Parts: sequence; C-alpha cells; structure tokens
Amino acid sequence: MTNLLMMNIQMVDLHSQIAEIREELDAAMSAVLEQGAFVRGPFVAQFEEELSAFYHGAYALGVGNGTDALQLAYMATGIGAGDEVIVPSFTIFATAEAAALLGARPVFVDIDPATFNLDPTLVEAAITEKTKAIVPVHLYGQPADMDPLLDIAGKHNLIVIEDAAQAIGAKYKGRIVGTLGDVGCLSFYPTKNLGAFGDGGACITTDDELAASLRKLANHGAERKYFNTSVGVNSRLDALQAAILSVKLPLLNAWTEARRKAADLYDQALSENELVTIPPRAPYADHVFHQYTIRVPAAARDDLAAHLMACGIPTMVYYPVPLHLLPVFEELGYAEGALPEAERASREVLSLPMHPHLLGEQIRYVAETVAAFSYASVSATL
Repeated sequence: MTNLLMMNIQMVDLHSQIAEIREELDAAMSAVLEQGAFVRGPFVAQFEEELSAFYHGAYALGVGNGTDALQLAYMATGIGAGDEVIVPSFTIFATAEAAALLGARPVFVDIDPATFNLDPTLVEAAITEKTKAIVPVHLYGQPADMDPLLDIAGKHNLIVIEDAAQAIGAKYKGRIVGTLGDVGCLSFYPTKNLGAFGDGGACITTDDELAASLRKLANHGAERKYFNTSVGVNSRLDALQAAILSVKLPLLNAWTEARRKAADLYDQALSENELVTIPPRAPYADHVFHQYTIRVPAAARDDLAAHLMACGIPTMVYYPVPLHLLPVFEELGYAEGALPEAERASREVLSLPMHPHLLGEQIRYVAETVAAFSYASVSATL
C-alpha cells in the first residue's frame, strides 16, 4: 500500500460517496432548479413517500434538522414547562437541549457500559410524578434495549421518543428503530449514514394523530396556509436536500452492509490488542455503525489519538463531557460521580474512521498503528 493511501484516511469520506453517484446527484439537483420549487413541493413529497416505504409505511415528515425533529416530537406529545424527560447523559447535547428549550427538565440516567445506551435497569428509579417521557438514544448506530423501556413506559403511561439520528436502518429484534416508540427522530446531517448536503431531519411515527400534529407544528402551527390553530415553528426540509436524499436512499442498505464489513475487519484486527476494547454488539441489535467506537484506558486515550493523528489517522471523541456535567445543566444539581458509567465512557471512548468506502488495507493500517502505540506504551513502563 502506498503512503498516499495510508495518509488519505478520512473519518467520513464524502468525496468518494459523491464520486460514486455524481451523475445522479447532478441530475436530481438540475431537476429541482428546473422546477423552481425549493420549499416543500414535489421533491419533498417524493422523498417523504420513499422514506415512509423504508420505514414500512410509517408516516415520515421531513424537517429542518435532527434537533428540530426532537423539538417537534416533544411539542407534538405535549411536553412542556414543568415536565420531566428521562434521557441518557452520554449523548449529543441536542437530545436534552430540545426538551429544555420547551421548559422541560432533563433527568439524566446512566448508560449500560457494554452498549453506551440508556440502562433500562436504572430508568424506573428516575421516574417521578412529573415524568412525561423516556428518550432512548440509539448511540453510534446500535439500538437501545427497547422492550424493557417500552414496558416501563407502558406501566407508567409515559411517552417514548427515539433519538435515531445515528441509527437509520438499525433494527431491534428485527424491528426497525424509530418506529418502536411514539416518535422517531432522524438527522440527515452530511456525515450521517444517510446525509444531505446541508442540514435536514425527519420525524417518523405510526400514529395518525401525532403525524398530523407534527406536520402542523412544523408549519407554524397551521393546518393550511394562514390558518394557524397553535403556536408552532418553521422547520422544513428543502427540495434540494430532498432530491439529494432520494438519490442516496436506495443505496443506504448497501452502504450499511459496507459499514458492517468494515466493522468486522476492525474487530478481527483489534481483537487481540490488550489496550483496546472493541465495541460489543448486543444480541438483539442489528448495528449500523454510524461510528466504530473503541474503549481505551483513560490514561492512554488522548495519547493514542495523538499518535494516530501523527500517522495520518483522524479520530474523534463522541462525547468528551457527559451532559449532566455540562455548565448549562449545573443548576440541575448533578455532581461528578453521579453517573459513573457515562463519566467513564467520556474518558475512554475513541471513534476510529468509519464509512462505506473504507478500504481493508486502510483498516489494517489503523490496527497496525494502534498496535505500534500499544507496544511502545507497554515498553515504556518496563
């Protein structure tokens, strides 16, 4: 393998993806320009129909971005001031932010250390008379353990909103995530498994009334133009993004399989490395590997990241601070040590390059570079 190939490893290789489908993308964007309908219109309607089919007939509403999808889901299910929403602490800020924007209180619960997802055994203890919803996040593309969460929600009459922004197409016990709770929320940020060329998102639901409410709330609370029946927001997937996503959606399953094959190669190459814990795959889950996230002892994690970067290998830490320890949530009263697994994960996780166009030679180079660091770090202690 050439040094050029080694040094051309990307966290997400959008250039190769675009090159693969450039003609189709150009044609789709030209069609939008010719039509001149840039907001809503036929291209958005077409993509929503295609996304609905992908989700086995569930309603699909294109919105402005993944954060909007979460906020709209909270709004449509009646979450507001004084309500409590149970969320994992180890996730992106938006999961809790969208609830806090509506005056709801995020109640942070620790994660299962094996999956990085909300630990169902800890949820019931966090429920109070103010609790309105449970919000599992299918982090890194691996589904949360939904059955016990749905059982708890049913027992306490709670809403379940799935943050599936990183898990489009993932399945839990054969069922596609995003359709298991009341509303599923997607993001089409460019680096997602299904990414637009800008911001975009979607809400998924199988409930007729929720679908109508979501669509109205995303359009200023109007059932029809200039007839507003509630206060909503302005959140729309634009036609150019919809046309681009319509080109990409038929390729998503193949790209997902490529991600899984890359993950298999990583597993094989890193399984004997004593410094690294490879990402476990829950037996109930069909993981879609938005990220391939290893664990490294906290004392070595940042040094390993620096070593990899020096060798031309980018990495990322998703997420370096658990939500309950962010300054913005200081008033909620969480202290360091309150959620130990989320805190430990934030010190140990390291995401390696992952995308459908990753080459086997590149994965082996990453693994060899990790192994070289492991040997050096162990030798330095002798």
